[in-house]
Order: sequence, then structure tokens, then C-alpha cells
Amino acid sequence: MTLAVNPSNSFNVTAPDEAAIHTIVESVANLADRGNFESLEKLYAEEVEVDYTSAFGGEVELKSPQALMTQWASTLPGFDRTRHQISNIETKVKGDKATATADVTANHYLNDDFWQIAGSYEYGLVKEDGQWVIDKMTFTAESETGSRDVINNAVEQAKVNPSTYLQSQQTKQAVIDFLKSLEDKDMDKLASVWSEDAVQDMPFSPEGFPKRVEGKANLIQHYAAWPEISGQANFTDNLVFYPMQDSTMVFAEWRGDVEIIPTGRQYKQRYGGLFYVVDGKIELFREYYDPIVFQYAFDLEEDRTSDTLGK
Repeated sequence: MTLAVNPSNSFNVTAPDEAAIHTIVESVANLADRGNFESLEKLYAEEVEVDYTSAFGGEVELKSPQALMTQWASTLPGFDRTRHQISNIETKVKGDKATATADVTANHYLNDDFWQIAGSYEYGLVKEDGQWVIDKMTFTAESETGSRDVINNAVEQAKVNPSTYLQSQQTKQAVIDFLKSLEDKDMDKLASVWSEDAVQDMPFSPEGFPKRVEGKANLIQHYAAWPEISGQANFTDNLVFYPMQDSTMVFAEWRGDVEIIPTGRQYKQRYGGLFYVVDGKIELFREYYDPIVFQYAFDLEEDRTSDTLGK
């Protein structure tokens, strides 16, 4: 028996993809207006071609999602309100690639000032691991009302009250700078990551080793011997961040792989760290590590002590 299918009644195989892409286009506007840059970042591929030359001149840019979000988060939250009204979304799907177009009217409010720009977006999308993400975005400006001076005012306002996204990025960067300074044995950079009243807690330090170091000067001394005792070091290849509700804090996990010169042993450690960062400086670093692995790498007797090894 042969079942005849009327094409007009058959299921459109691209319909779920088209629906997903519609949602992405709508979400870009909604999430930007809500200042949810963490979620918005996930809608983009690892590299995005961004073209705003029609509105602002300049050149087409290739950006990471983080760089794009940092740019937006440095401006949009400075407005009292933004409203990106999306309409006339159209999509074309071909395999794992797609395009979408949409009309947009973007309203920006700050105090008594108002600026509106209208035009259209064209998006390029790719399907990665079953999910559509944006890898190209072009805005074509068609009309505008009000003064662009409000943009500069919004940027200044955003500096006064930085978004949680920017604070979170700043917190993570302080951790990266700290670990990179150990990898590079850059002691000037290491000194620069601490606040004046910084504290490093090490609750699992073995007997005879400090469990707490207070103050920037003491922390500099704590790590002073690091360039002499360590060879090639890696701390960032497996670095993972776990964001917290307070964007000035983050919990991180990483693995250390360091050549210890005095013993000739390889120090392979797994770390956990709670960081509290204010104005880009580490105020608190609570470090968790395996003391047995530490003692083996440095060939330590139980009664030996030191406060300058820099674990």
C-alpha cells in the first residue's frame, strides 16, 4: 500500500529551525534591553563578524562574544531605558547555515534626552552541536531622531554604575592575571593584582606553613622565591569559572603543572579558589589544594617550614 502525501499538508522540515532562529533574533533585542549580557553572549559563535558601519562608520570587525558584550555592557546600562522593537523577521535555512533579516526601531532614554534609530538587521547563523548561533550581524541604518549626544552621556553613566557583566569580567580577569603572572614569573604583575589589604587564606596548608597571609607587602614576600624554585609552569589551560550571585566574587578551579627546580619533581596539583575582587584588585583569595601532593613535590619533611614557597 502506498501512502500519498499532499505536499501542501506535509510537515515543513525547516519549521523548527526557523522557529529557533526567530526566537534568537527576538532574544537579542529582549536580552539587550534587560541588560542580561550573560545570556546574550551565549547566542553568538566564538567569532562574530559585526558591521555597524552604516550607522557609525569605521570598519567591519571580527569580535569574540565577550568583546561584543563588553562593548554593549559599557553603554546600554547607562540609559534609563532602551527598547529595541523587532518586526518582519524572515529566515532562510540551508542545512547548517541560515540567514535572518528583521526590521528594528531602537529607542534610547536618559533623563529628558531621547534618541531613536531605525533600520534593519541581517544575521548569519550556523548550527553548532544542534544549536543555532549568530556568526555575522549587519545593521543598516535608515532613519534617526534625537541627538547622539545621549550615547556619550550613557557611557559615562555606565562607568559610574558598571553592569554586573562588566564586574564579572573584571573579577575573572584579575584571577587570570594572577595565574598568568605565576606562569610568566612576572613578579611586578603579580604584585599589581593585590589590593593593599589583600588576604590569602590557605586552610589546608600542612603543619609549619602559613594558613593566612595578610597585606600586599606580605603577599609579595610570600611569592618572592617563586622565580627561583619553579621552572615551566601552567595554571590556565584547564581554568574553569563558576560565577556567583555577587559579581565581585567567583569560584575557580584549575590544574597546576610545574617543574620544581630544587627537587627535580613535577608538581601536578588540582586547585580550587574563592576570589573577591574590588576595582580590579584581589581582596581575598581562599586557596584549596592537596597538601600531600605539595609536600611530595617539594620533598618536605614534616618538621620543615617555609613561608615563601608560593604554592
